[in-house]
Amino acid sequence: MKHVTIKDVAKYLNVSVSTVSRAFNDKYDIRKETKELILKTAEEMGYHPNPIAKKLSQNRSLNIGVVVPEFINEYYSEVIIALQESLVSKGYQVLVMQSDENEKQELKNVKTLIYDMVDGLLIAPTIGHENISYYLKRINDGYPIVFLNRVDESIPASKVIFNNIKWSFFATEHLIRQKYEKIYHLSGYRDLCVSKERIEGFKKAMNKHKISKENYKIIEAGLLAKEGKEVIEDLIFHHDIPDAIFCVNDMVAFGAIKKLKDNGYRVPEDVAIIGFTETRMAELVTPQLSSVKQPTYEMAKAAGELLLKKINNNEIPDETIIMNGELNIRKSSVKGNLTELL
Repeated sequence: MKHVTIKDVAKYLNVSVSTVSRAFNDKYDIRKETKELILKTAEEMGYHPNPIAKKLSQNRSLNIGVVVPEFINEYYSEVIIALQESLVSKGYQVLVMQSDENEKQELKNVKTLIYDMVDGLLIAPTIGHENISYYLKRINDGYPIVFLNRVDESIPASKVIFNNIKWSFFATEHLIRQKYEKIYHLSGYRDLCVSKERIEGFKKAMNKHKISKENYKIIEAGLLAKEGKEVIEDLIFHHDIPDAIFCVNDMVAFGAIKKLKDNGYRVPEDVAIIGFTETRMAELVTPQLSSVKQPTYEMAKAAGELLLKKINNNEIPDETIIMNGELNIRKSSVKGNLTELL
């Protein structure tokens, strides 16, 4: 079936192409009766506007590129859902690519999306920061980019981040206030900014309550459940099990709990555990996991709105949005009766 063009409509009605174009674009310099006739005839002929031509005429692709470390991570799954819901309703398509925690793949994805002429980029960076200089150069060239999570507050770009220092402080203080004497922090990868911030919050709590360095320790674990298991296995081997553990995220906490229980330790009676990021599994494991809840959906939505502002006017100043969360206390970190603590 032949695709009906604007020229076909003009020829059928014996009017100029520019007249048909004005009718389609709802211009003021065309009679109402003429416009109605053109639109009715075009519909009867089966005319559909060429979306590519329309986007080119608007100098917009109406596509937004999103690069995340991994799809399987519950945090980023929720990010993608939030962006789809907020941006599609505004006429944009969301093109999502996964960097798989690999900086080279991340940069390749970003360049692919830019080459495909997306109107802007939302990037949740990988563990390292080797690509930041490239991104800042593109921003300086006028390309709209917004960062979500995993970026330092000092980076001169628009971003939405979580107050990791504040909430890791609260999580650690929750353990200290219950008089746990030996408290360890299983951190994320040391070169990841959110890991550094959560370490800082942990240390601040220790310093505030004057906990001696002999009674706390920071051990690099990672971000995965298996890495939490590996650290606990090593601590058991060296007979160095603490009274309480603050984990960098829920996945590491799940791994730690599993390994402790497999070796006869009770949580929280022998070892109290608290996580971070509040995954859906937190309430499904036994015992239920205490965790810091991040407003993931709200963070992603705010980042999407910030990107649209940059797309519509890239001259506006960069903006940093720092969000707060909440500390959800459950059985895994409580000494004694949970209801008494709450």
